[in-house]
Amino acid sequence: MAQEIERKFLVKDDSWRSPNPGVLYRQGYLTRQPDLAIRVRLGGDRAWLTLKGATVGVSRLEYEYAIPPGEAQEMLDNLCEPPIIEKRRYQLTYEGLTWEIDEFFGENQGLIVAEVELEAEEQAFTPPPWLGVEVSDDPRYYNANLVRFPYSQWEESAG
Repeated sequence: MAQEIERKFLVKDDSWRSPNPGVLYRQGYLTRQPDLAIRVRLGGDRAWLTLKGATVGVSRLEYEYAIPPGEAQEMLDNLCEPPIIEKRRYQLTYEGLTWEIDEFFGENQGLIVAEVELEAEEQAFTPPPWLGVEVSDDPRYYNANLVRFPYSQWEESAG
């Protein structure tokens, strides 16, 4: 069984930035239901089809399969619900763990989050100095929900 254990945080400043250009990702969803999301992702010259189960705590089932990039592009153009998620992903190592920092563009411009995959839900780690508040339990920050309710609309709905 493939299980993803991931914690997600906001990034509080730019001290994480480096000359590393990161990888530009485009991703969309073929389906988004409470207990299943099927995602198509294109990053650089690689592409994947990913099935994710319901999130329980900070864990969920995840199955990922490489697919031809041309087919991923066709799915993004013709089968996925807009808007397509556009982000640049940077990978950084801090205290032995790999952190993925996603800087969003398009409808989610201005949002920057950091994620870390763990071996166990209770695994301890040292937070990097640029790490902000944890949002693992806030479904607004799930990529699948950023399609339905993009970050650019959050402030509008609060007022």
